[in-house]
Amino acid sequence: MASTASFMAMAMACALLAASSSTCYGARMLADTPAAAAPPAVTGLPAVPAVPTTLPPMPAVPAVPKVALPPMPAIPAVPTVPAVVPNAVLPPMPAVPAIPAVPKVSLPPMPAGIPAVPKVTLPPMPSIPTVNVPMPFQAPPPSA
Repeated sequence: MASTASFMAMAMACALLAASSSTCYGARMLADTPAAAAPPAVTGLPAVPAVPTTLPPMPAVPAVPKVALPPMPAIPAVPTVPAVVPNAVLPPMPAVPAIPAVPKVSLPPMPAGIPAVPKVTLPPMPSIPTVNVPMPFQAPPPSA
């Protein structure tokens, strides 16, 4: 894949070619040729009529006729609600049954020490060899 530097070099080369293309051999030949003479007018074509510049009068837009709407029906009045609710006789409140007491349960005593996990000797860890693998696209170390 092309790197950024080669892409910039290609872009600069294309820009130089585009800027200096007027000095090529073909451009010099075209610059040295005389301008072509205007072709003679063709006879037998009818003249184009002139385009009218005045517009015809705009027709009047008819007005929308007035429509008589039926009368709006009256909205019935909402009855007024008294601010204070009158005293009403309510039935007696039923008795709430008593909740039975939760019996006290004695828990066994907590042991003084948490049982220890037995010590286990692990096998030795195998040594991993150190291999210097170069990282791709990593910059080289700076020279001193």
